[in-house]
Amino acid sequence: MLFLHCQQPRVPSASAPPFRPRVVSVAAPLSVRVTGGRRGRAVVAMASADARLAGIASSIRVIPDFPKPGIMFQDITTLLLDPKAFRDTIDLFVERYKDQGITVVAGVEARGFIFGPPIALAIGAKFVPLRKPKKLPGEVISEEYSLEYGTDKIEMHVGAVQANDRALVVDDLIATGGTLCAAVKLIERVGAKVVECACVIELPELKGRDKLGDRPVFVLVEADA
Repeated sequence: MLFLHCQQPRVPSASAPPFRPRVVSVAAPLSVRVTGGRRGRAVVAMASADARLAGIASSIRVIPDFPKPGIMFQDITTLLLDPKAFRDTIDLFVERYKDQGITVVAGVEARGFIFGPPIALAIGAKFVPLRKPKKLPGEVISEEYSLEYGTDKIEMHVGAVQANDRALVVDDLIATGGTLCAAVKLIERVGAKVVECACVIELPELKGRDKLGDRPVFVLVEADA
């Protein structure tokens, strides 16, 4: 998922460590600020924050000017290279949702396919992929959403989600919120209940939550846009 940065970022030298996002706990007030992070960036911890969050945040690499100038790309492939950080990420989501009666985990293409299936397996729910147009072979329903220039669609197999399902929508990141909002609307159109949206990273400056209205969003890490 890509997003725009309001200012031109400084590009680090080849020997400089990568930028790092900061840790948040969305359920608690700010209590502690820990400085001395990579390149002097502060790492923000919360009173109720799980110690695992710091390891997750430090495993995420940020690539300036990718795939074009002005974009700071949140790269979760480095998190996937760290088995403990990856496991902790899944465990935190599982601990939150295991007793909420979730019957379907819907993963948003493409990185929602990484985090969604292990969560679904652990909580005993089915996994439903939400895909870009013309990627699913059977009959589909689709939901259109706006891009910076033009529109796109997200699709789901007809019958994959039922009216009595309780759904969790999973993606790696919430930025402007357009894709996540379309995913929620798609599931709600068949009569299912979206219990929550779950993302590893949030870019709060882009106000993606605004598009979701009163639908709850749970994130592990906040990062600068």
